[in-house]
Amino acid sequence: MPGMLYVVATPIGNLDDITARALRVLREVAVIAAEDTRHSARLLQHFGVTTPLVACHEHNERDQGGRFLARLQGGEDIALISDAGTPLISDPGFHLVRQARAAGIRVVPVPGPCALIAALSAAGLPSDRFVFEGFLPAKTAGRLARLEQLKEEPRTLIFYEAPHRLLDCLADLERIMGSDRLAVMARELTKAFETFQGLPLGELRAWVAADGNQQRGECVLLVAGWQAPAENSVPAAALRVLELLLKEMPLKRAAALAAEITGVRKNLLYQAALERQG
Repeated sequence: MPGMLYVVATPIGNLDDITARALRVLREVAVIAAEDTRHSARLLQHFGVTTPLVACHEHNERDQGGRFLARLQGGEDIALISDAGTPLISDPGFHLVRQARAAGIRVVPVPGPCALIAALSAAGLPSDRFVFEGFLPAKTAGRLARLEQLKEEPRTLIFYEAPHRLLDCLADLERIMGSDRLAVMARELTKAFETFQGLPLGELRAWVAADGNQQRGECVLLVAGWQAPAENSVPAAALRVLELLLKEMPLKRAAALAAEITGVRKNLLYQAALERQG
């Protein structure tokens, strides 16, 4: 009988989050395929797991896949782990899992910690529908282009971001999504300095920029989904035009001219002007 490939989630910070089942599997398999054997060796040593480690990362995954498949087909069980959290979620493992399934190998998930789910569960943003984007492009042009595609996505958006790109990413989010769009930064999840901060994007960027400590550690960024403006609402830009015109001319004329400039219906602008003067 062929062996089984176990996809095992490991802690993202707090080691107490490992499950009893994960430890049992890690002890019983023939070998553990790890993203970084040096990093994972410390985890296994902490729990007294002596199973051999073999590297399986983004640079060798395709080449090593055949060797892992041979061992699986020979009857050995293998556990796949990443540096932290659930394998394949912005981590290596996809090619091995796909190859194993294509070869008729049983792939068994051993669920546990996952940063995006942990962040979503405590962020206070809508969680019934969400979009996970992983890491955005590292370069500004690519990042802006991707965000432009997502700016009218109505579901909660979730991103991973590295500390050295955090401020640039927040600036680009503010530029595309607007400074008033609510966002939550979840940093150092399950660790001693775990931080959740929810603010409009403009305020969140300024808050992070003012505190160097918030620019350390891996982050999960969650952004509220886009909401279509109400049918009778007046865009903020149109209101600003109206306010400037009201300083120079009567209400009726200001509303008419603002309508010509912005394309918003005159009666809506007239009503907005009345509310401001009332």
